[in-house]
Amino acid sequence: MIKTHLDSEYRSTMADSIMSKAATMEIPINSNGDTRTAEDDGFEQDLQQVMVSGPNLNETSIVSGGYGGAAEGIIPTSSIKAPSMHHSNSHPAMTSEEATRGIAVEKFDSVKKWSINTYKCTKQMFSERFGRGTRTVDLELEAQIDVLRETKLKYEHILRLAQALTNHFYNMVQTQQALGDTFADLSQKSPELQDEFGYNAETQRLLCKNGETLLGAINFFVSSINTLVNKTMEDTLMTIKLYENARLEFDAYRTDLEELSAGPRDAATMVRIEVAQQEYQIHKDKYERLRSDVTIKLKFLEENKVKVMHKQLLLFHNAISAYFAGNQQQLEQTLRQFSVKLKPPGSDKPSWLEEQ
Repeated sequence: MIKTHLDSEYRSTMADSIMSKAATMEIPINSNGDTRTAEDDGFEQDLQQVMVSGPNLNETSIVSGGYGGAAEGIIPTSSIKAPSMHHSNSHPAMTSEEATRGIAVEKFDSVKKWSINTYKCTKQMFSERFGRGTRTVDLELEAQIDVLRETKLKYEHILRLAQALTNHFYNMVQTQQALGDTFADLSQKSPELQDEFGYNAETQRLLCKNGETLLGAINFFVSSINTLVNKTMEDTLMTIKLYENARLEFDAYRTDLEELSAGPRDAATMVRIEVAQQEYQIHKDKYERLRSDVTIKLKFLEENKVKVMHKQLLLFHNAISAYFAGNQQQLEQTLRQFSVKLKPPGSDKPSWLEEQ
């Protein structure tokens, strides 16, 4: 009896010691000991995953049905956001796929809008051409645009003629220079005609010099007309082209709104009418803005054209008159009056610095 009682007490003491050790034993979280089960490892991996890729403002989920509800009750708000607002690095493959998908959606929407706009404008253009559609017309502005186009054609003709005159006159000056050099050479080699060849050589050299001066004036005239026609007028015509495109779009969306307004007024049609009204207002604002731009540019173009042509026509007249009158001083004075600088001989060839 005594021995049995001692054995029982001893086993109880040992059990308490073992339980005490187990209670104070430290189980390392990051270790790979054999005491850990697969379920513990899985729980730790899930915990680490949550710590690394925990929810942020871009990945907050709306959960319906309480904690631990069904998967179909979770609505990730990241799918509502644009792909560029997603900053999580936990799933780079999914992020790249979402970004690619977002770009594809944007391109598709852009092509869709362009197709709809092109269809409406094409329909409006054919309707106007065949007399079935109406177009917005600003009579005063349309008249000014027609005058500008006619003026540009006439100025282009002047420019072509002036360029042709420059080429012909340049060839004449080169011929006079060659003829003067030949006369001077024969003057040295023909003693019996030395004076006669000498006079003609001096005359051709003088004509060549005055011709180069006149050529500088004509080149300045051509350059100014070219700038006026191919830069100033062309810039205004580009704005006019944008204005005409905006006018066509405005009329296309105006016609679309009128057709919808004339139809039945059910719920679906009212939504379409509201969208059409917004599109109409956008294109109306664009049309009015470009019409204002064209009006301003036409005004400044007319002022600039008068100022430039007044100077250039006076220069052309005075230079031509002085040259054919043989008045070298008046010719040089004309170029100084209009601040025309002649290029020295050989200046057409670029310097070694410009070639670098």
